[in-house]
Amino acid sequence: MKITRSLAKLLAAGIAAQFIGGAAIAQDMTLKLGHLANESNPWHKASVKFGEELSRLTDGRIAVEVFPNESLGKEVDLINGMQLGTVDMTITGESLQNWAPMAALLAVPYAYKSIEHMDEVAAGETGEQIKAQIVEKAQIRPIAHFARGPRNLTSNRAIPSPDDLNGLKMRVPNVPLFVDVWKSLGANPGPMAFSEVFTSLQNGTIDSQENPLALIRSANFNEVQSHVNMTEHVRSWIYLTIAESTWQNLSTEDQAAVMQAAALAQAYERGLFEASIEADRAYLEGKGMTFVEVDGAAYAAMAKDAVLANVNDEIKPIVEGLFAN
Repeated sequence: MKITRSLAKLLAAGIAAQFIGGAAIAQDMTLKLGHLANESNPWHKASVKFGEELSRLTDGRIAVEVFPNESLGKEVDLINGMQLGTVDMTITGESLQNWAPMAALLAVPYAYKSIEHMDEVAAGETGEQIKAQIVEKAQIRPIAHFARGPRNLTSNRAIPSPDDLNGLKMRVPNVPLFVDVWKSLGANPGPMAFSEVFTSLQNGTIDSQENPLALIRSANFNEVQSHVNMTEHVRSWIYLTIAESTWQNLSTEDQAAVMQAAALAQAYERGLFEASIEADRAYLEGKGMTFVEVDGAAYAAMAKDAVLANVNDEIKPIVEGLFAN
C-alpha cells in the first residue's frame, strides 16, 4: 500500500488511520487538557466528564487526558502551548484579554446582577462576540463556559454598606481595576501575594480580603476573619477551550461530538458548582463565620465610575449597557 504525504502527516502526528473504501478515517486521538485547579474542583471533575462523554460519543476514537494542578504548565504557558500546537485544551478566562480585549468582560465588577444575568450574557450576542474574537486573535476556541463563585469581602465586623468601609485595610489581587474600585468605595486596598494573606490577617497588617467562598474555605480564613459580607462584587465565568489548530483537524462529525460533550460537561459543572456554594457557606457558618447581607445597589452605584474608567474603549459601551440593565 502506498502511503500518501497527507496520511504520513497524520501518522507523524500520532493519529492512527485505517482505510475504508479508499478514505482515511482518523482514530485513536488523545487530547491533552491542562488546567490550574485541583482534583476536587468542579472544573476538574467537569473536564473528566467531558473526556468520558467525548469517548462515548466517538466510540472510543477520541480520548482526553486531563492534567490538573498546573502539571502541564501555568495558564499563560498552556495558552501559548495551544497556539504552538503542543497542548490541545485548557480552562481559561480573562487572561485571554492579552490577545482578545473583549475577554475582559468575563470579570467586570458589578457588571452582572445574578448568575442568570451572567449566563444570559455569556450565551447571548455579547458572548458570541467575545468567543469570535478569542478564536480570531488567540487561535483558541471556547466550547463551554463554567461558573466561578462570586467574590465576597471578609472582615472582622459587618460591612453592610460602602459607607461602613471607612478606610478598611484590605488585600486585593494585583489588578488595577480591583484596586481602583475598592478605593472608590472608600476602602484602603493594596495588592499582596495570596500566600501572604493569612499571616497578614493574623498579625493585623491588613483587616480584610475578598475571594469566592471556596477559596475562603480552603485558605482557612475563618480562623482569622469573623464575617463574610455578601458583596458578590465580581461574578464571572471561565471557558473550556480547544486549540483552533486541533479543532480544524477534526472532522465535522467529531467537531459536533466535541460540542455535545462540552454541553454535557457544562451542565454537569453547574450542578457541582451550585452544590459547592451551598456546602462552602454551611461549612464556614459551622466554623463560626457570620454572613452579612449588604446593600448591593449602593456598592454597585459607587463602583460604576471607577469600573468605566478602567475598561478599554472597545468594551466600555457594553459595560455601560450592563450597568444600565
